[in-house]
Amino acid sequence: MKAFAKRYLPGIGQAFRASLVLMLVCGLAYPLLMTGLSALLFPRQAGGSLIEVEGTPVAAENVGQEFQQDYFLWSRPSACHYNVYTENSSGGKTYRDGTPFPGISSGSGNYGPSNPALAKRVETDIASFLERNPDIRREDIPTDLMTASGSGLDPHISPASAEVQIPRIVKASGLSEAAVRDIISSCTGGKLLGIFGEETVNVVKVNLAIAQAMGLIQR
Repeated sequence: MKAFAKRYLPGIGQAFRASLVLMLVCGLAYPLLMTGLSALLFPRQAGGSLIEVEGTPVAAENVGQEFQQDYFLWSRPSACHYNVYTENSSGGKTYRDGTPFPGISSGSGNYGPSNPALAKRVETDIASFLERNPDIRREDIPTDLMTASGSGLDPHISPASAEVQIPRIVKASGLSEAAVRDIISSCTGGKLLGIFGEETVNVVKVNLAIAQAMGLIQR
């Protein structure tokens, strides 16, 4: 027993001390340091990049929302419906399509290209889009407007996806085409450093600006 202790206990103690130090440094000190620095240097981003209306937070710049009104810009499809749900009188929660709301989540259906469920979902969304956007042809619908993001919370769409929705928004909102285009342009971000990624339109920002222009909210 003494031989065992003499041989192995020093190594066990060393491993324990190393684990304790790494836990304190990586699991406590480093996160606290990064949290403190981010709050000091980038307070708005560290707080979630929240957007407020009349002093009340209503959205986050980097988290999408589900919009269905004709006068709003529509987001990409989402397997989790951007966590938008309705609550019935008995306390049950369901997504707007009637499926149960499992709780706050993110992610996609993860269907492969050959999965019939994916084809059915896309065809259903295309039919619904064409019904409410009668001036648009099937072949003119941008791909990203019918495909979900990996997180299901993407706040952006492509400029082409915003462009095809302008006629519907103008008709439903009563705003001029020029006004709608100006709003979309003001909420369009360029490539990172002018090189990486693509131009994107922030749907939440656009719809807040549309709601303001229609007099639905005050900013």
